[in-house]
Amino acid sequence: MANTSKKPERFSKAENCARKLEAYFLNQGHAIVAYSGGVDSALLAFAAHLAVDDKMVAALADSPSLSRREYRFAVKFAQQYGIPLQIIRTGEMEDPRYLANPANRCYYCKKALFEKIAELRKELMQSVQSSAWPIFYGVNRDDLGDFRPGIQAAEEAAILAPYVDLGFDKNTIRAICEYYGLEIAAKPAMPCLSSRIRYGQEVTVEKLNQVELAEDFLYDLGFRILRVRHHGDTARIEVPAQDFEKLMKHKDHISQKFHELGFVYVSMDLDGFKSGSLNAVLK
Repeated sequence: MANTSKKPERFSKAENCARKLEAYFLNQGHAIVAYSGGVDSALLAFAAHLAVDDKMVAALADSPSLSRREYRFAVKFAQQYGIPLQIIRTGEMEDPRYLANPANRCYYCKKALFEKIAELRKELMQSVQSSAWPIFYGVNRDDLGDFRPGIQAAEEAAILAPYVDLGFDKNTIRAICEYYGLEIAAKPAMPCLSSRIRYGQEVTVEKLNQVELAEDFLYDLGFRILRVRHHGDTARIEVPAQDFEKLMKHKDHISQKFHELGFVYVSMDLDGFKSGSLNAVLK
């Protein structure tokens, strides 16, 4: 288990927030957490497990838009802390509205996810004989100011948002992770692979594979904060400005690999890494 022993004074606020999060789940009795292995959902699953033990399930949605690296991390994290895990197969890739990649693509993804989790809830209600299996997801206060179509799907499905209810932002979430001694405290955000494909360009398994292999290649070169944006025949690499020099040192190697993956052009974004940069076209 994580180290929850006495912490230095600077952790007092994080400890208070951690206790509030545990109490939130304790009051619910049971929990199904929409889980991806990212910082937000991993902390939810960890806290829910601390509060209600095995009367919770982390539901990991597996599909072509989840990289194998993130999948393995999510499974390992759950196993490491004894978190009950259910892997569900979502069908967003069968929805032509999702494949068309509109600006609200995430809505159709989350809608498919919550429908599958609702099916899991029915199974749990029958096997455990409890009518109270609320579903939770990891949207936080900072997300409310961003373009997040998935929030609409969550509201329609009556999914609970503990971080919003408790007023937690991303910094608070990371501080709680650090208080617990969880390795995810500094884990970079890693949205689904479909978020790398420019809006209006069809989402395909081939494109998702291109992005995944390209990002894995950069990861293996030592880059940790990165995105490979898919613009048809062009790959646009985003890394923080401090990694520009390192990227240029590997430019020939990177260019060769990306061409092998099917990209005709390989570019580096001089604006540097920016989460959700493809949303710029929406403005």
